[in-house]
Amino acid sequence: MNNLEKYIVSHSSPRQEALDWVERQTHLRTNYPRMLAGFEVGKLLETVSAMLKPMRVLELGTFTGYSSICLASSLPEGARLDAIEINDELQDLIREGWKRAGVEERIRLIIGDSKEVMPHLDESYDLIYMDANKREYPDYLKIIMGDCGNRPLVHSGSWIIADNVLWDGKVCEEHPKSDAQTQGIIAFNEAVAADPRLENYILPLRDGWNVIRVK
Repeated sequence: MNNLEKYIVSHSSPRQEALDWVERQTHLRTNYPRMLAGFEVGKLLETVSAMLKPMRVLELGTFTGYSSICLASSLPEGARLDAIEINDELQDLIREGWKRAGVEERIRLIIGDSKEVMPHLDESYDLIYMDANKREYPDYLKIIMGDCGNRPLVHSGSWIIADNVLWDGKVCEEHPKSDAQTQGIIAFNEAVAADPRLENYILPLRDGWNVIRVK
């Protein structure tokens, strides 16, 4: 943590103890702890949830449950979050973190591949947070918007937040790398910008958020 990050943390409202526990366990029990949302992203997710007051939230890729705790902690009474995670080995860690945070009753954990699960969801979501397989971002968008023969998962006024859309600056290189993740994110950002049903802004928070509103 650099000096600027330390300043931000010390001058912001503290996060709940359950999130500290999830962060420690993520470092101890997973191979990719850098995938954790972390303080800045987590606090902003909590703030977005508090401002929008969504009744139905969908999270694509909950990893160890940190971001879902942040989203669920600010939900209004009666609201629910559906969290999709492909790694079934993380279930115990996820559920224990939710229990410690007191949000387990507000979240439904769905184990599976987001691209395969989403077409079968019978919901219209007010907020969707996307942080799963980067190469599949364009496919997620098509399913969300109902362009794959499925019913749309959003309505007018819904919000979509996609994480990691700057991909460490690789998206704006003169000759972007040809790997599937980089190309997937580039294709996603271009699809969002070109879709007349959407309006968006790319926020340079950490690795980039694409903040999208359905018209």
